[in-house]
Amino acid sequence: MELLYTAFRDGGPVMYVIALVSGIAIAILIERVYQLYFRFSINASEFTAQLSRLIRGGQLKKAISLCDAAPNAALARVAKAALLKAGQDERTIQSAVDEVALEVLPKIQKRIDHLQVIANIATLLGLLGTIIGIIIAFKAVAEVEPAMKQQVLTRGIAIALYTTAFGLTVAIPSLFAHAVVKAKATKLVDELDEHSVKIINLLNEARDRGLLAAAQAQTANPGDYKGS
Repeated sequence: MELLYTAFRDGGPVMYVIALVSGIAIAILIERVYQLYFRFSINASEFTAQLSRLIRGGQLKKAISLCDAAPNAALARVAKAALLKAGQDERTIQSAVDEVALEVLPKIQKRIDHLQVIANIATLLGLLGTIIGIIIAFKAVAEVEPAMKQQVLTRGIAIALYTTAFGLTVAIPSLFAHAVVKAKATKLVDELDEHSVKIINLLNEARDRGLLAAAQAQTANPGDYKGS
C-alpha cells in the first residue's frame, strides 16, 4: 500500500487517469463475466438432448417450458422461437430463429472489445507519462538552478517510471481479460449456430413424421393438457 501511495504521490496526474481507466475495465469485466457465464450460458449439449427427447415424444408444451426455465439463456431463447413455429415450413422456423439470434448476438458481444481499447489507452497513457517525465528531467538539466536540479530530475524520472509501470499493470490484465471473455462469447455464438440447426432439423423431422400434430393441438388448448 505504501508503494502504491508513493506511486500516486510522485507519478503525477496521469496516474489518476490510468486509475480511472482501470476502474472502467474492472466494471466492464465484471458485467461481461456475469452476463456470459451466468445469464446467457447454458449446457448446450444437455439442453438440446432434453429438447430432442421432448420433441420426439411429441411433448411440445414441455419443450417450451424447458426453454422458459432459462429465459435469459441465448440458446433457450432461440429454441423457444423455433418451437413456437413448430409444424410450419423450414423457412418460417429459420426466419423466427434468425430474428431472435439477431437480437441476442449483439448482447453477447457487447462491450468485449472495449477491454482491448482500454488496454491500448492505458499503454499510451503510460507512454504519455514517460514523455512528461523526460521533459521534466531535461528541463531540470537545462534550466533549473543547481540546488533544485536533483529534486526536479528525480521527480521527472519518478513520473516516467511510475506511469509506465502503472499503464502496463492495467494494460496486461485488460488484454488477458479481453481474450478470456472473447473466447467465451465466441463459444456461445458457435453453440448457438450449431444447436439451433440441430433444433430446426429436429422440428422438421418431427413434422414430417407427424409427431407435432397432437402436440400443437395440446398447445392450442392448454386446458386439455395433463402433464407433470
